[in-house]
Amino acid sequence: MIADKERRTVLEARNIVKQFGGLTAVNNVSMHVNEGEIVGLIGANGAGKTTLFNMIAGVFPPTSGRISFMGQEIQGLPCHKMCRLGIGRTYQIVKPFVNLSVLDNTVVGALNQCKDVKSAREKARKTLDFVGLGHRMDVSSRNLNLPELKRLELARALATEPKLLLLDEVMAGLNPTDSGRVIELVRRIRDERGITIIVIEHVMKAIMTLSNRIYVLNQGSLVADGTPEEVSKNPEVIKSYFGEKRYAKN
Repeated sequence: MIADKERRTVLEARNIVKQFGGLTAVNNVSMHVNEGEIVGLIGANGAGKTTLFNMIAGVFPPTSGRISFMGQEIQGLPCHKMCRLGIGRTYQIVKPFVNLSVLDNTVVGALNQCKDVKSAREKARKTLDFVGLGHRMDVSSRNLNLPELKRLELARALATEPKLLLLDEVMAGLNPTDSGRVIELVRRIRDERGITIIVIEHVMKAIMTLSNRIYVLNQGSLVADGTPEEVSKNPEVIKSYFGEKRYAKN
């Protein structure tokens, strides 16, 4: 782990707005992520979490506001340039190349930084070993089960050599045992590879266990941020998750 006083800001989003026609999906959101942190991003379905990820990753630009990565303004850059700079991501719905092997799927990610296929394949092998899929590297990705597909998503993202990794519900659909394994893997990614991480997750036990800090979105707006303990006691968070009646009973 990096001492707090030595941490630098990896990502900073300032007053981000995203509108789709008359719909404001993200409304004036500001956040920052420091080197070596695991930062949670939570909220109900439709809160704007994945839209925020998509702007950070370059899927589409913000309507207004600024995003800085490692001190460089990046809003509006396309996905491939974001990836080359060092922003990697996974998807809530896994998206393997189903006609390729597990190894070749990971090679696709490794080619982001490797100059030739030989070095990309070597990086891919090491990455698959790291995520626990080394024994499945020659299997077609269409034959993987859900926990394996989730690890393949992680492997492809890690093979791009990210400095910042965006994890979009990497535990969705997993049982408690497999979720626990993913939690440990995410910690290893941070601790052993020095990668800063932002996690979108609906499994509250996981997000509270993993995160150094958490941001909470509700209907596109930031309603709370702080440590897991602070966020779990925040009245606005309780209201947004459980509703006014449940909050009044507390």
